[in-house]
Amino acid sequence: MALALLAVAHPMRAQTGGARPLDPEVAPRPQMILLRADSRIVIDGRLNEAAWYAATPITEFVQAQPDEGRPATEATAVRLLFDDTNLYISAVCYDSDPNALIVQSLERDYPGVLSEDMDALGISLDTFFDRRNSFLFFVNPAGGLKDGQGFDNGRTRDYGWDGVVSVRTAVHDSGWTVEMAIPWKTLRFDPRSERRAWGLNLSRRVRRKNEVAYWAPLPRRDRIFLMSAAGTMDGLPQLSAGRNLTVKPFVLAARSTGELIPEGEDGNTFDAGLDLKYGLTPRLTLDLTYRTDFSQVEVDQEQVNLTRFPLFFPEQREFFLENSGTFTFGDVNGGPGSARSGTSLRDFTLFHSREIGLDDGRPVPLVGGARVTGRVGEMELGVLDVHSEAFGGNPAENFGVMRMRGSVFDNADVGVLLTNRQATGSLANGEYNRSLGVDANVRVHGNLIINAYGAATRAHDAGGEAVRVAAGWRDRLWDLSGAFRHIGAEFDPGIGFVRRRGIRDYYLTVGARPRPNIAGILEVNPYVESQFIAGLDGVLQTRVGRAGFGVTFQDGGSIATQFADRFERLDVPFTVRQGAVLPPGDYGFREASASYSSSRGRKLSGSAGVSGGGFYNGHRFTIEGSARWQPDYHVTIDLEATHNALTVQDTSFTADLYGARVKYAFSTRVYVGAFIQYNADVEQVVTNLRLNVIHAPLSDVFLVFNERRDVASGGVGVLERFATLKVTRLLAF
Repeated sequence: MALALLAVAHPMRAQTGGARPLDPEVAPRPQMILLRADSRIVIDGRLNEAAWYAATPITEFVQAQPDEGRPATEATAVRLLFDDTNLYISAVCYDSDPNALIVQSLERDYPGVLSEDMDALGISLDTFFDRRNSFLFFVNPAGGLKDGQGFDNGRTRDYGWDGVVSVRTAVHDSGWTVEMAIPWKTLRFDPRSERRAWGLNLSRRVRRKNEVAYWAPLPRRDRIFLMSAAGTMDGLPQLSAGRNLTVKPFVLAARSTGELIPEGEDGNTFDAGLDLKYGLTPRLTLDLTYRTDFSQVEVDQEQVNLTRFPLFFPEQREFFLENSGTFTFGDVNGGPGSARSGTSLRDFTLFHSREIGLDDGRPVPLVGGARVTGRVGEMELGVLDVHSEAFGGNPAENFGVMRMRGSVFDNADVGVLLTNRQATGSLANGEYNRSLGVDANVRVHGNLIINAYGAATRAHDAGGEAVRVAAGWRDRLWDLSGAFRHIGAEFDPGIGFVRRRGIRDYYLTVGARPRPNIAGILEVNPYVESQFIAGLDGVLQTRVGRAGFGVTFQDGGSIATQFADRFERLDVPFTVRQGAVLPPGDYGFREASASYSSSRGRKLSGSAGVSGGGFYNGHRFTIEGSARWQPDYHVTIDLEATHNALTVQDTSFTADLYGARVKYAFSTRVYVGAFIQYNADVEQVVTNLRLNVIHAPLSDVFLVFNERRDVASGGVGVLERFATLKVTRLLAF
């Protein structure tokens, strides 16, 4: 495998014709001067105001892919202006074939990465000019908008943040145009700064060519949120931060029925509450919430668990998603441009907000909460406190979290996280759970990243610890990393998630990402990795050796193959399914997988994969696939299916999942969707229907229907059914 790595790494992509390509890693950072608009600008997608022609256009865009360092193949002209109220951005995205533009959605905060699935213009603004953090905006040719925040050069991103932004687009014979206004009060900045400059980068994606180009050049492995490599926007006016106060009340009416709904909690419900956001300082924001409700959130994706360990379900609730990057602590995968790490937050996170306000997936009423996030001097700060009501015989609880992180020597950061979970009220029995963690990240010479953490938990009757040290090297070719983790047997963060305890985990990987001179291929990725997990007594529990090979095509499709040799030791019986119980002992088996994903830029796209081989003392075969049809940007239809066939202890069984999701966008302000899942493993059908009308900026009407139905043995019992009407209204002061 090592010889194969060296052999395939040698031929790099040939550059043909034209001048020598620009090296993004050493290219000078571009600069521009922001001008005041000398006439009124109307946001309508038509650049017919005289003020636009006084601004010097930004036209020099450099490819990151497919031909890194070459000029963009389609011209783009971006202009920026300001007045006392707004920052204005316009772009003419010229296109040699406007009929081939790829637009997949009108939906605000489109799931996934908007800039990678379709044609898009991207904007990143480093408003504190710290070269680390950013506000992010992506716009597609139909006016679909995705906005968010990037932290620590994009190491974590938060697309739960929404800004009050006006956007209009237009498609024409020469391509498409964007016109947008971002109110100053939507952003956070320091009005006292002597240097009236922000970091800025711009991106343009031409999806049918799988082309991405930037104003401030970036290597292919990096993304627009790498603000340390961004350009500079000078000439900002003396800005006033304003009151930075918004209030968002809501009212709702709901009805709940079903066999699993406890008596007294079913029937009709009427409720009201509000969210408040206030800028305490230019860099510090207070969020308050009272009687928080999350009824509009889409239901969880069903999962089948064929392991001995718990499943991780991601957070989907808006209040906890916003600024969530501030509180990140654990087995962080560094995202695009980072080395393969072998773990992620699905293995360990010291703070996982799903532990607040949810009990086995059922919502627990929240009295209210407060959050303060931002920066104090050079220190990033996050404080969260939420209080829940007594529910299902369990006491009311208070959840507190504090996060601090500061930069050291411009290439490192050190942070601390504290959590506290405390039972309160008349049912309280003195139970508590507290966690303390310290972490550090160091970047050496740009390509070597070292990160480490240490954490401890204490409860009324137990306590434990966790430690990790990892180093990764990622450059244009090589992807190398190694890590060590120790998770104590009694390590139990009360507001966190740990997949596996009582282990010492050793991980090592070597991979390469060459760009061979082969038509249609953008990159290949051969790699090997090895993982050894021992118990705290030093006895081997798990060993996995993997060899893999991936291919990324220029159209955005990909192929991945992998072969794995595994060893598992069971110290206690493992019940895979009723009637299939594996006894303690040592098990060695091998498995292989292959998958293909087509370009999501096509009207009809999809993926297919097959895997299988040994499974302890039996066999496993899995086939899965998905299909997406988008006849236009109004309609999206997703189908997915997974079939698992297993034989364990001479017992054969299947565990299948099926899902169908349909979305229809009438406009950028009215969406309707249906998500139906069938979990054959538990013989249940889960249905989620949602209508969303945006009646004013960041103000919504939601009509939601959720149902979980048991279809076992021909039954048609309704386990849970919820129907909710919710109305919100944002008031800005």
